[in-house]
Parts: sequence; structure tokens; C-alpha cells
Amino acid sequence: MRGILYLLIGIFFGVVMLKSEAASWFRIYEMFQFKSFHMYGIIGSSLVFGVIMVQLIKRLNVKTIDGNPIRFIDKDRSVARYLIGGIIFGLGWALAGACPGPMFTLVGAGFLPIVIVIIGALLGTWFYGLLKNKLPH
Repeated sequence: MRGILYLLIGIFFGVVMLKSEAASWFRIYEMFQFKSFHMYGIIGSSLVFGVIMVQLIKRLNVKTIDGNPIRFIDKDRSVARYLIGGIIFGLGWALAGACPGPMFTLVGAGFLPIVIVIIGALLGTWFYGLLKNKLPH
């Protein structure tokens, strides 16, 4: 039953991504050229919504579906890890024209060449796993 719920949430997310044009390569291209506010508006509103939801979860002691408390674990602060990771993520996003969420949305919409990008993302994640202990964290 829970799998069906997750599938329905994923389908809803995909429809919202397509209808808002957040999965559009042209919108992403406009964003990186600073020609349109559209994507910045979507990202900014998502950020505000996320901050509000995290605060509500913390203050209201919201629990998971299984009844376990939701815990937020502080991360180690490091400029290098976020700077290097952000640059690599941004370059990949700019080159592929999609970040991870829209990549799967585009497959569902029938844009099959994005499968190459997904394979590259999975290989990059696997490669990171191999080098994780040798990278600055």
C-alpha cells in the first residue's frame, strides 16, 4: 500500500514539474543566462516552503508514517565540500539541462535520451562513493 502512495506522489511531482515547466531545458537555459526569473521563482518558493516545513516538523514533533520521530542531524561545516560539490552539480545541471528531479520526470514524459544523463548521474554517484574517503569533507 505504501508503495502505491509513493508512486502516486511521484506521479503528482512529475506532473507539477512538467506543467510548471521546471523540467524544460529551455527554462533552465534561460535561468543560466539570467534571462528569466521563472526558475529562480520556482527554486526560491521551494526553498521558502522547505524552511517553513522543517520548522513545523521540528516544533510540532511530527512523526514518520511508522510513528518514529523525525530527526535532523547537523552536518559538518566545510566550505570546500559545498563549493566543489555545488560547482560540479551546477556544471552537470547546465550541461544536461536537468537536475535529478526533472531527469526522471523527462523519462516519464517520453524524452528517452535523458536516460544517458541518468546513467551518467548514477556512475558519478558510484564514483563519488569510491573516492569519498579521499575527498575533503
